[in-house]
Order: sequence, then structure tokens, then C-alpha cells
Amino acid sequence: MSLFGLGSRNQKTFRPKKSAPSGSKGAQLKKHIDSTLGSGNLREAVRLPPGEDLNEWLAVNTVDFFNQVNILYGTLTEFCTASTCPTMTAGPKYEYRWADGVTIKKPIEVSAPKYVEYLMDWIEVQLDNEAIFPQKLGAPFPTNFPDVVKTIFRRLFRVYAHIYHSHFQKIVSLKEEAHLNTCFKHFVLFTWEYRLIDKGELAPLCEIVESILGV
Repeated sequence: MSLFGLGSRNQKTFRPKKSAPSGSKGAQLKKHIDSTLGSGNLREAVRLPPGEDLNEWLAVNTVDFFNQVNILYGTLTEFCTASTCPTMTAGPKYEYRWADGVTIKKPIEVSAPKYVEYLMDWIEVQLDNEAIFPQKLGAPFPTNFPDVVKTIFRRLFRVYAHIYHSHFQKIVSLKEEAHLNTCFKHFVLFTWEYRLIDKGELAPLCEIVESILGV
């Protein structure tokens, strides 16, 4: 998805863009996403297309949202540093610590840019693992696939929460708040449609989330 016309400064995403799974129906579903987003109806854009496989749909969208957050955060890398953001927070009440359960089993306190780096590296490992995100048409998804997707989305939300709480004024000064808000609205509607994030996890941005959902 093109990030609603974000300018050239965003081309310095801090890692390469991921492509939708090529051997699956990924390209076809990606076209569907782009066409429905182009219509401006985000609620329609998140719905599972008739007759499509839910796991395929989740997989293609996971790649898309990873790319969106990657591009958005890429606009802030010079402002979100270890000195400006020594911990990964979402306002005074919420701090996120990093653990991947493999190399770092006990959650550690890291700066916000280090947390995002760990997170994006971890997501890339998941996306590149064909046992989790199959590339071949008809290859089965693992039984724990929904859990992996939920973990990815829960952690991507934390990047949005940090951006809104720590860098929103900078986003406004860059005239990118409309892009941020549209991307986050799409993200919230998608996660709500498929119950990917528990409501308690959304607490740092609960007012924005409730206004998007109309609850």
C-alpha cells in the first residue's frame, strides 16, 4: 500500500520493504487491498474477501502493516534516539521491555530505537520463515499461525503508541499527521475485525481507538 502519498523523506525506510508471499495468492490479495483502500472505505478494506482463506488474508496484511510501520518509523529515526527516548514508552504509565523468547528470554529495558530495531528484526525472521509464512501455493499454515500474527500486531501497536505519545508534535511539524492517523485507523480496524489485540493492550491509545471504532 502506498502510504497515502508520503514524500521522498520516507524512502529511507530503515530496512528494505517486504513483498507479499509470491507463490501464494498474495499478489492477488494485495491488489484487492490496494483497490479497496483506494476507495477510501477502510472498513470495507479490512473485510475478508468472499471465498478467500483467512490465513492467506492475515499473512498478506501482516506484511503490509509491517511495511507501513517501517516507513512511518523511518521518518522519525533522526528524532527518536537513545538520548531522546532512553526507554520504550507510551506516555508516563506504559513502558515496554524487549524479549523474543529465544535469544532474550527475560525482558530487558532498552531505548525506543533499540526496541524497534529488535522488533523489526524479529518480525522479519517470522516473515522469512516459510514454516510460518509459506511462500508456495497450497502449502499449509502452522497451527500456531494466528498466535504468531497476534504477537506481531500487538508489538507493532507499541510502535504506534510510542510515536503518538513521544513524537506526535514532530509528526505534525512534518505535516504527516494525516498519514499517521489514516494508517493507524486502518491498523485498528483490521486488528478489531480479527480480534488480534486484547483491549487492555490498546490502553495507551484508548481514546483514539474508541473514536476510530465508535465505541
